Amino acid sequence: MSRPTLEVADIIRAHGKRFIENNRSWLRWPHLKVLRAIERCRTAALGGHRDYCDRCGHEAISFNSCRNRHCPKCQTNAREKWLAARSQELLDVFYTHVVFTLPHELAPLAFHNKKIVYGLLFRASAATLLEIAADPKHLGAEVGFLSVLHTWGQNLLHHPHVHCVVPSGGVSPDHQHWVHPSCPSFFLPVKVLSRVFRGKFVDGLKQAFQKGELVFAGPLRPLAQDKAFRSFLRQLYRHDWVVYAKRPFGGPQHVLQYLARYTHRVAISNHRLIDFTDGKVTFRWKDYAHGNKKRKMTLTADEFLRRFLIHTLPRGFVRIRFFGFLANRRRAALLPLCRRLLEASPHQQHRLPPPEDRCRPATWRCPQCGSPMVVIERFAAQQTCSKVALIDTS
Repeated sequence: MSRPTLEVADIIRAHGKRFIENNRSWLRWPHLKVLRAIERCRTAALGGHRDYCDRCGHEAISFNSCRNRHCPKCQTNAREKWLAARSQELLDVFYTHVVFTLPHELAPLAFHNKKIVYGLLFRASAATLLEIAADPKHLGAEVGFLSVLHTWGQNLLHHPHVHCVVPSGGVSPDHQHWVHPSCPSFFLPVKVLSRVFRGKFVDGLKQAFQKGELVFAGPLRPLAQDKAFRSFLRQLYRHDWVVYAKRPFGGPQHVLQYLARYTHRVAISNHRLIDFTDGKVTFRWKDYAHGNKKRKMTLTADEFLRRFLIHTLPRGFVRIRFFGFLANRRRAALLPLCRRLLEASPHQQHRLPPPEDRCRPATWRCPQCGSPMVVIERFAAQQTCSKVALIDTS
């Protein structure tokens, strides 16, 4: 993919100081840290390294990345390393994609209580999948899956939801065989998932309120009263919550490519940016409400940066989590069991690609001959100018 002509960093460098001055009332240190990291990413301010091609002798200076998880430029390497690790955990089954979405009425509460509400979103959706899958009426087995939190919509507004990637089938309660779904499409009923998810999430909100863990700021202050909060919760039962399940998208050979679309994403990629002129930012977005129609949106730089920063996650918050037989504490024991049970299963298996072919980490290659570049020297920020000058004059 070609390098984008416009980046979020360009907008921050041009408008960041004015944005901070205009929004000091709500900006916190984590927001400022994100702005500073993206502004300095892959510039001389962070230092760099000198790369050398053994084949043709070409040398180049590369600046260091900020490695901030909200930076649009820093996710490729992290994603490739993560996918390489996941390639060792693939099973010989089809996989299904399920999305649990919070209703828009909860977005303000989630914004002011990110750690609590996002954590509850993970727990409620996972508990729902595990409970319904274990029910003999549906699958009667223990499933395993990973969940990825996204907090944005295509228009950058606050839209918390989790993407779950679920292997089709699971381990029988006695751990003696693999249970295959009887239905070729998704093996868990979406309407049941929606109602159970809603019940578990609302119950979790009640408990958080009773423990005094929720913050009610600005227009949410009336909800701090017990009667008003109970009335607010009752309104959440007036309509079904959105749980979306795609048909199985393929076997293990497709999973890593599929996961790459959802893991290590940020609110907007640089490739979606079109123009930044006269203090206004134009970007592409898909209107999912109208048949995924491709549209363009123009916002002031202030509003664009505000929408970008509302997706800043709490410090230390884990946005990719594993559950069931893929849970971190159980994976080492249960994954080998799953493979043995699948080998003994009479169902048709899918050939797993060799480990070296499942995920190929990105490599910085020579622009002259295409060979891998080797790092031969690293240097700090204060050394950058002299190193660049040395390369340019050589």
